Amino acid sequence: MERVTLGRSGLSVSPIAFGTWQLSSRFWGEQPKGDAIAAMQQAFELGVNFFDTADAYGDGYAETVLGEAIRDLPRDQLVIVTKFFNHFNPDGTRYPDLSPGYLAERCEASLKRLGIETIDVCLLHFYDQLTPLAEVAGTLEKLRDQGKIRSFGVSNHNAEQLRAQRHFGAYDIVQPEYSLVNTGIEKDLLPYCQAEDIGVMVYSPLHKGLLTGKYTGDETFNDFRANHPDFLGDRYRQFCQAVQELQPIAEEYRLSIYQLVLATTLLHPAVHVAICGIKTPAQIAEAAGAIGTTISREDYFAVRTALAIGQGVKVVDARGTRK
Repeated sequence: MERVTLGRSGLSVSPIAFGTWQLSSRFWGEQPKGDAIAAMQQAFELGVNFFDTADAYGDGYAETVLGEAIRDLPRDQLVIVTKFFNHFNPDGTRYPDLSPGYLAERCEASLKRLGIETIDVCLLHFYDQLTPLAEVAGTLEKLRDQGKIRSFGVSNHNAEQLRAQRHFGAYDIVQPEYSLVNTGIEKDLLPYCQAEDIGVMVYSPLHKGLLTGKYTGDETFNDFRANHPDFLGDRYRQFCQAVQELQPIAEEYRLSIYQLVLATTLLHPAVHVAICGIKTPAQIAEAAGAIGTTISREDYFAVRTALAIGQGVKVVDARGTRK
């Protein structure tokens, strides 16, 4: 299986990471635990060694399921990511808290749920405006010195927030939201990361499933997408039509649309890894099938143009025929 080096962190990882946000029932509804564990173990068998989770996903449930799935897998062949940000109250409410004592407490809780001694990548899930940046960095460095984490970085930070964090600590990995229809970070964050050799692992590369090619535009949803503007009305139907326009290119590369979108996403020189939310063994098999595929520059821009919905560009098919 192909491996990439995650920027200056030096970690050797698969270009596809197994994401676990889908185990947060608050957003995605209940997911069969057995299917999730089978998919995680299938991922390892296929050569995927990179697993992403967070203590917020199901309030620790995703970490617990991942810990169960990897219990009998060789630990030295896995790279595990988790994230911290929230202070969890007994009544289920939460608020931002990256204060030193609580951050250390959350790390211990995650290690226990995951059943591991060291977290390979610890990420700040969001930017905490109240905790001094020097205190956050100092806590992370202490956890690293104690052997409880190997490396650290940030998620959901803009370029200026990342620059500020890196003034105080060695934040070597970034996890932003990015897809071929949500490309805003190409303006600032991705150029900065490329210049500084920061490892980039993007989440939602299939735009919450919209770019998988499996939707027609007539579907309704009973999860959080039920109120998402990209999954409603004419906009949703227009997106689905544009995605189907990718079929001729996908067939030329003997890929599914899902795989073509992943391969196109990974072609960006600043993007090292695409995190895929996986629910079944079949889904991870399809995602892993995109690894190692290179598409031409011409087709890269044909895909980008076809998906330029809501970005001031008319819909065109993959060969430039205006619609």
